[in-house]
Amino acid sequence: MTAVAEASLDNLRSDDVRFVQEAARYGPLHLRVPSDQLVARLTGAPPRFPAAERLFLAESLRWVASADVVDQPLSDGLALLASTGARLVVRDDEADSALLAAAREHGIAIRTLSAGDRAGFPAIDPSPSAGSRPRVVVTGCYDWLHSGHVRFFMDAAGLGDLYVVIGSDRNVGLLKGPGHPLQGEDERRYMVGSVGSVHQCLVSSGSGWMDAEPEIDDIRPAFYVVNEDGDQPDKRAFCAENGIEYVVLERRPHAGLPARSSTDLRGY
Repeated sequence: MTAVAEASLDNLRSDDVRFVQEAARYGPLHLRVPSDQLVARLTGAPPRFPAAERLFLAESLRWVASADVVDQPLSDGLALLASTGARLVVRDDEADSALLAAAREHGIAIRTLSAGDRAGFPAIDPSPSAGSRPRVVVTGCYDWLHSGHVRFFMDAAGLGDLYVVIGSDRNVGLLKGPGHPLQGEDERRYMVGSVGSVHQCLVSSGSGWMDAEPEIDDIRPAFYVVNEDGDQPDKRAFCAENGIEYVVLERRPHAGLPARSSTDLRGY
């Protein structure tokens, strides 16, 4: 039985991802992403991120089977939903009593997820691997997951099974100074691991620009991929010494989407 949920994913946060993960426990998940016009109608303000970008993020999450942008509120589509036999999954703190009553009248099974259901950052098992694919490593802070990160992961994963090693809270603070990171390492690991193109996300145990060296030694990758901003002499030298191919990718947004950076998004 299909599960249907709705989420704007406007400024993607961990509570959104936890909701998606838990909703997918009730069946292959179809996620409704409200259009820009519908967001403005429902909230009284336009979204901060366009529908095309929010749909891209929705489709990137490992628990989403399908997603689309919708122009009409869920209440207008209950008859169609009932005809499919799908379950409706909602957050209990956003549940509209009139909508739930109407859904029940249509015979739609409803599952509500509380804040407790969505709490914490559970470990995410590595994605299945064909075994013959090369291993690929990328490293970074990823303090504010956005569409640019997701595009980078997708490009890097084109080379093989992608391992992302994020900086520990201690090392990010050492490199970037006070106020960093905004999100703790458990949350950042969870958010990065939720992206379908990521095979596994780990937290670094070393220090400095090569803080991921212990993890890289364990992973034994064929490729170390960075974007232009992450190109460092220490990384180049490490790869040369260890027989790892060093790949520098051009920073580019997904087709049709605006360029994003974590620094610019810190005020959201």
